[in-house]
Amino acid sequence: MLRMANKFKALSNPTRLRLFMELTQCCKVGETCDVQRCVGELANIVDIAPSTLSHHLKELNQAGLVNMQRSGKNIMCSVDLKVLNHLSDYFKS
Repeated sequence: MLRMANKFKALSNPTRLRLFMELTQCCKVGETCDVQRCVGELANIVDIAPSTLSHHLKELNQAGLVNMQRSGKNIMCSVDLKVLNHLSDYFKS
């Protein structure tokens, strides 16, 4: 229960919710989702200072909602399909 509360707490911020929604926009529960966006792309979408974006992505990552992986000079962000399935199952129960 605490883990789910932490996920909802992270998503309660409008900027973090927008980032999460951007990463999940073409994902469907139960299907493969391999959408990855670099931090620079996300920065253009939310139009906030890099340090603020970094803070929001860190919060999403710590809540287990977003994966972050370095790829050369870029940091790629994605959502694990298991997270979407888990959230879906939570609301179905």
